Amino acid sequence: MSAHIPLSSLVAADKDRTFQCQPSATLAKTTCPYCGVGCGVDVQIEQVGVGGQTQIKQVNGTSDHPANFGRLCVKGSKLRETNGLDGRLLSPKIQGQDVDWHKATEHVASKFKQIIAEHGPGAVAFYVSGQLLTEDYYVANKLMKGYIGTANIDTNSRLCMSSAVSAYKRAFGADAVPCNYEDLELADLIVFIGSNAAWTHPVLFQRIERAKKLNPAIKIVTVDPRQTGTGEIADLHLGIKSGTDTALFNGLLNYLQQENKLDQDYIDANTEGFAAALACSKEWSIDKVAQVCDIPAADVATFYQLFAQSERTISAYTMGVNQSSSGTDKANSIINCHLASGKLGREGCGPFSLTGQPNAMGGREVGGLANMLAAHMDIDNPQHQQLVQSYWQSPAIPKRIGLKAVDMFDEVHKGNIKAIWIMATNPMVSMPNRGKIASALEKCEFVVVSDCVAKNDTLAMADVVLPATGWSEKNGTVTNSERRISRQRSILSAPGLAKHDWQIICDVAKAMGFEQGFNYAHPSEIFREHAGLTAYQNAGSRALDLSALQNISEKEYDRLKPIQWPITQDNPEGTARLFAGGEFFTASKKAQFIALQPKAPEVTTSEAFPFVLNSGRIRDQWHTMTRTGKTAELTGHIDRAFVHMHPLDAKSNGISEGDFVVLSSAISAKYLETNSTQKVVMPVKLQKQQRRGELFVPIHWSASNSSSSAVAALYSDATDDISGQPELKHTAVNVDLCHFSAHGQLFSRNKLNHNLLNQIAEYWTEVPIEQGSLIYFATNHADVASELQINLPLCTEWFSSQHKSDGGEIRNTFALRDSVIDLVLFADANAPMMDVNWINSLLQQSTLDDQQKSALLRATPDPAFAQGRLVCSCFKVGENTIVDAIKQGCDSVDKLGDKLKCGTNCGSCKTELKQLVKSHIFGENITILDAELKPLQTGT
Repeated sequence: MSAHIPLSSLVAADKDRTFQCQPSATLAKTTCPYCGVGCGVDVQIEQVGVGGQTQIKQVNGTSDHPANFGRLCVKGSKLRETNGLDGRLLSPKIQGQDVDWHKATEHVASKFKQIIAEHGPGAVAFYVSGQLLTEDYYVANKLMKGYIGTANIDTNSRLCMSSAVSAYKRAFGADAVPCNYEDLELADLIVFIGSNAAWTHPVLFQRIERAKKLNPAIKIVTVDPRQTGTGEIADLHLGIKSGTDTALFNGLLNYLQQENKLDQDYIDANTEGFAAALACSKEWSIDKVAQVCDIPAADVATFYQLFAQSERTISAYTMGVNQSSSGTDKANSIINCHLASGKLGREGCGPFSLTGQPNAMGGREVGGLANMLAAHMDIDNPQHQQLVQSYWQSPAIPKRIGLKAVDMFDEVHKGNIKAIWIMATNPMVSMPNRGKIASALEKCEFVVVSDCVAKNDTLAMADVVLPATGWSEKNGTVTNSERRISRQRSILSAPGLAKHDWQIICDVAKAMGFEQGFNYAHPSEIFREHAGLTAYQNAGSRALDLSALQNISEKEYDRLKPIQWPITQDNPEGTARLFAGGEFFTASKKAQFIALQPKAPEVTTSEAFPFVLNSGRIRDQWHTMTRTGKTAELTGHIDRAFVHMHPLDAKSNGISEGDFVVLSSAISAKYLETNSTQKVVMPVKLQKQQRRGELFVPIHWSASNSSSSAVAALYSDATDDISGQPELKHTAVNVDLCHFSAHGQLFSRNKLNHNLLNQIAEYWTEVPIEQGSLIYFATNHADVASELQINLPLCTEWFSSQHKSDGGEIRNTFALRDSVIDLVLFADANAPMMDVNWINSLLQQSTLDDQQKSALLRATPDPAFAQGRLVCSCFKVGENTIVDAIKQGCDSVDKLGDKLKCGTNCGSCKTELKQLVKSHIFGENITILDAELKPLQTGT
C-alpha cells in the first residue's frame, strides 16, 4: 500500500458502516450547518399521512462529498433531533407583540430611513454571521455598501477568522487558503497550532487519524497550552505559554537558516522581504524560544528537526492563533516558515487556516467584513470602488473602511450608531466585554434581530424581531475551509411566517426605496450576480473567480456539486491547490515575508488577577447552544460549564474538585456594580493537562440557560491592530472560592421559570433531558424544597426525607402532579450526582411503586443505572461501563467498539476512549506533592 493514501481513493473499498449511505426515494442532499469542514448530509424525508406534512426521517453523511465521504460528527448526526419547531421564532414581533410582515418590514425600513436622514448613513450598522448563506450575505452587503452607502457591516467571522484573512492578504495578496483536505492525508508532518481539531473539526481529525493508522510514518505535533483530545494521536506536544506562538515560529525560521534547510531557489524566485524577516528571527535560538515559550529545549529542537526534515508539511491553525491581539503576526510567522522552506503550492504542503463557521469564507467572498468590498475587492482601492459600483449600478459606494465588530459596538455604546440590525448571531454571548454589549444594546435607539430561534440573550434586547428560516429550510450555498462551495438545499417548508434572510433583507431594501437592486425571485439569481462580480474585469488579477458559474441556470444551480474556487473557463471543475506556479496576487506577484517581533498579550496577569484564562468549544455543542442545546443527546457529554484548573494551582488556593469559584477580571468588575448577570460562577474540574497558572472555560453557556456561566463578561476589548479580531484566548482573572450551604440536582418534567430558579439558588444551570429538564444548583437558601412547594401549587403530593451524612444534612424530595412524578430534588452540602438515566426512567412511568419511592428518598438508584458520565453520545455509553469493559480486557478503542459500540458511529468520542484506556491500563494518575507547589509568576 502506498505511503500516502487520500481518503477519496479508499471510499469505494471501505466497509465501515459509517461510510455507507442508505438509498431512499425521498433523499435530499445538503450541507451541515456547523463548523467550517462543510460536510455533505443526506436527508431522508417522509410524508406524515396521505398528503401530510414532510418531516425528516434520518440523516447520514453524503458518501461522495469530498469533505467528509460519509462521515458526520455527533452534532451533524443529530441534526434531525435538533430540527424540531420547539423554540422556533415563527412570527415578526414589534416590542414583543406579534405583527404581520408588512407592518414589520415598513417599521424597520422607515426607522432606518429616518435615522439615515437625520444622522447620515454612518449612524446605522449591520452585524451579520457565518451562519448566513452566501446569498443572504450578498444582499446584506449590497444594501449596506451599495445603497445605504456605508461600510458599517461586519460579521461574527471577525471573532474567528479575520486574523487568518489579514495574514493571507499580507503574504499572498489575497484571502486565499492554498491547501485542501486531501493534503492533510498526503503530508509527512501535520502541525496543529491552537487547534483542538478532535473536538472542533472532528471529521477532519478522523481523516487524519485514519491516514496515520494507514501510514504510521506521518508525524503529528500539537502546539497548545492545553493537552487536548487532539494530542492523543500526536508524536509531540508543545505546551507553550499562552501568547508565545510568534516566538516559536521565529525560532523555526532561524533554525531553518542555521541548518541550511531553506529553499533558497524558491525564496529568490517567488518571494520578497526575506532578509528583513530573517533579521528579526536571528535572536531566537532554541534556548531562548524554550525559555520564552516555557517548554523543554529538547522538545523545541525535536519540532524544528521534524519540520526541517519533512518534505511535505501542513500547519493547521485556528482560534488559538487567530483570537489574539497579535493574531495576524502569529499566522504570518507560520506562513514565513512555509515560504522559507518552499512548502507551499504542492501536495501535502501549506499553512492551512481551519475555518470555525460553516460559511465564514462565503461571507468574506461577498464582502461581509467592514474592511472589504464584495468579491474580495478592497474598500480603500478607488479602482475597486468604481468596479463594484459600476457592476451594481448602485447609488453609493463607501470610500473608507467601516466599523469592525468591537468598534461597531463601541459606537453603539457611545450613541453614534443609532440603529443596528443583528442577523443570525448572538453577540451578547459571543462578543467580548458582555457588560458593554448589554449596555450598548439597552441604550441603542433601534435594535433589530433576525433569527430562527425564539429566545437567546440578544433577542431579549431587540425592539423588532424577525423570523428567519433555519438549516432544513434554507436554500443557497456555503464555502468551507478548503474553498469548496456546496449547496445547502431547502428540505422542509418554512414554518409559520419565517422567511429566508435574503428575502427579509430585500423586502426591507425595497421598502426603503431601493426597488431596482433587490428584485430577486430565487437564490440562483443572487448567486449568478455574485459569480458575475467575481469575474467582472478580473482576467486573473484576483484569486476569487467564479466566472465559469456566472451564467448558471436555476436547474444547474439546484444540481450544483461541491466545487473549489477559482472556477474558470480554464478550470471549470475547480482548483484543488493555489500558488502551484509560484505567482501570487500581490503587486509584484511575489509572496511577502513579514518581519515580526513577538508581542505580549494586551491584558497581563497581576497580583490582583494572577491567572490566564483561555476559552473554547466543547465536543458536542455549537456556539451559544440555541440548537445543539435543545436535545439531551448532545447535552449528556458535558452538561454544564466547568473551570478547568491544574491540581497544583487548586491545592495552593485551597480548592478541591467540584468546589464552586467566582471568576473575575478587571473588565467584569467594572460592570458588576450595575448588572449582576456579569458574575461568573462555576464548579472546578481538576486537569493535569492544564498549564500551571492557566485556566480553561467553555464558551457556550449564557443567561438563557445558566445564572452565571457567560464567560464573555471576563474578556476585554483588546484586538489585533490589523485584523480587529478580539483577544478571546487570553485575559487575566482572579479565582475566589465560593461557599454554598448546599448544592444538588433538580429534575422537573415541566420547564421551570428562571425567576423561580434565581429565587431558590445563587447558581444554576439548566440542561434538557429526555423527559424534562435537569437543573444543577448551588444555594444558601435555607429550605429549597419548601420554596418550591410554595411556588408549584400544581404539584399536589410531596415526599421528603432528611438524614445525616459526612457532608451534613441531606434532603431528598420528590413531588407528584395528578399522581405522576413531576419533580425530584437532591440537595446536600456534598450531594453526589444522580444518574440522569435513572430519573428519566422514573419520569417515563405513570406511577411509582413503594420500592421506587424509597429509592428516591434514599438517593440509591438501581445498579443498572450506575453507568457514570456519558462518553459516547451516539450509543449512550457511560464512563463506568467503559471502565468495566477495560478491566475485563478491552484494552483498545477497537475492542471497546466491538463490545459496547462506543466510537463506532461518529467517532467523536475516540480520543476520550483512548484516554480512559491509557488511564486504566497504564495507571496515569494525578499525584500532588507539597514540594511541587510553587508560587505563580504574574505580569506575564
